[in-house]
Amino acid sequence: MATASKLCNSPPAALSSSSSSVKPRSSLASVSFVSLHNKTGFNSKVVSSQLSLRNNHALRGSLVVRCSQAGGNGSATKRTSLHDLYEKEGQSPWYDNLCRPVTDLLPLIASGVRGVTSNPAIFQKAISSSNAYNDQFSLDAAQLWELVQSGKDIEAAYWELVIKDIQDACKLFEHIYDETDGGDGYVSVEVSPRLADDTQGTVEAAKWLHKVVDRSNVYIKIPATAPCIPSIKEVIANGISVNVTLIFSLARYEAVIDAYLDGLEASGLDDLSKVTSVASFFVSRVDTLIDKMLEKIGTPEALDLRGKAAVAQAALAYQLYQKKFSGPRWEALVKKGAKKQRVLWASTSVKNPAYPDTLYVAPLIGPDTVSTMPDQALQAFVDHGAVSRTIDVNVSEAEGIYSALEKLGIDWSYVGTQLELEGVDSFKKSFDSLLDTLQEKANSLKLVSH
Repeated sequence: MATASKLCNSPPAALSSSSSSVKPRSSLASVSFVSLHNKTGFNSKVVSSQLSLRNNHALRGSLVVRCSQAGGNGSATKRTSLHDLYEKEGQSPWYDNLCRPVTDLLPLIASGVRGVTSNPAIFQKAISSSNAYNDQFSLDAAQLWELVQSGKDIEAAYWELVIKDIQDACKLFEHIYDETDGGDGYVSVEVSPRLADDTQGTVEAAKWLHKVVDRSNVYIKIPATAPCIPSIKEVIANGISVNVTLIFSLARYEAVIDAYLDGLEASGLDDLSKVTSVASFFVSRVDTLIDKMLEKIGTPEALDLRGKAAVAQAALAYQLYQKKFSGPRWEALVKKGAKKQRVLWASTSVKNPAYPDTLYVAPLIGPDTVSTMPDQALQAFVDHGAVSRTIDVNVSEAEGIYSALEKLGIDWSYVGTQLELEGVDSFKKSFDSLLDTLQEKANSLKLVSH
C-alpha cells in the first residue's frame, strides 16, 4: 500500500498526524456476534461452562489480521468485540506481533487493539522473511563494511532496526497512553535473551534500551528468571516501566509482584504514577507440557484433565493478583500514585487443533488485565469471542483442577522450571538465528555494492 509505505518511511512524528490518510486495502464486513456450539467429538468438560465452543468454520469476523503481507489488515469496522473487552470488562486487548510497515497496526488500533508485545522470535520472523529492513540496513556503506567485521556490530545493527520499529509503534499508540494517563497504549521490547542469567547485565541493558528508545509508552521486557528477579526490582526503582515475561508458575509470579512492590518502595519517588508494569503469565504452553504428562499417565482421570491446567492456573494467578494488590502495604503506595502491575495473559494461541480457538482468551476475561493475542487468536476472538467476565466465575473449579493434577503426580514447580528453560532457550535460538540472518544480509549487500 503506497500510503502506508510512505508513512512508514517518514519520521516518527509524522506517523500520528498522517494516520488518517491511510487508505483501506480492502473492505471488510461488520462483526457479527453469533451463538456458539460445542465442537463435534470434543469433550466440553475441557473448559469451564463459561467458555462456548464452536464448530469448525471459516472465520467470518471483520478483522483480517495479516502482518506485513499483501492485502494488509484492511479497514477497521467502527466497533468490534475488542472495544467491548476494554469498555465493558476492563481488559486491554493487545497484539502479539510487530513488523514493517508499522502502519499495518493502524486498522488494528481502530478495531480496539490497545498495545503491542514483541519478542526475539517475532523480530526473527519479521526481519528474516521481509525485505522491508534492507533500506535501513544499507543506508551507510561505510557502516555496512563495519557490520560485516564482527558479530558485535551485527547485534548493534539488530538493535537499530528494532529500536526504530519500537519508536514508530510507540508513536501510533501514544494517544491511547495519553488518554489513559499512562494506563495503556504500551509497546514492549525485550532485552537480549542472552542476559537471562545475568542480573546486572539485564539492569544495564534495560537502562540503555529505555534511554535510546526514549518513549514514555515503551515497556522494557525482562524475563522472570531467578537471576532477573532482582533486576526487575532495580529497574523499577530507577523509574523504568517493565513488562516481566516468561512467567509459568504461581510461585514465580508472586516473586515478580514482590519485585515490583519492592522496586516502587525503593524508588524514593514522591510520584509513582509514571512507573507501571505488566506481568506476562504464559498460558497455552502450560497445557502443551502437562497434556503430554497426562497422556503418559494414561488413566481416564488423567486424560479428562487435558486442556484444563493452563486456564485453571491462570485463574488462581488472578486470585493472587487481587490479594497482593490490596491491604496496607499497597494502599501506602497508592497514596503516592502507584498503579497495579496488571497481569497479562501471554501465549494465548491454541497449540492443539482439537481445542477451541479462543480457549486461552475467553475464559480469562476480567478487570485490570491484558490479553496479548497473535494473529489467529485475535482474529478468532473478534469473529466469535463472547465478552463477559469469566476469570473468577469458577475459582473453586480451578482450585479443584490444580489439586487434582497434583494428586496425579504433576509437579507444578517442575512444570514452571521446565517451561522457563524452554522459553529462554527458544528466544536465544531465535535471537542467534536472527543475527545469522543479518550477517547473511550484510554479506549479500556487500557483494552487491562491489
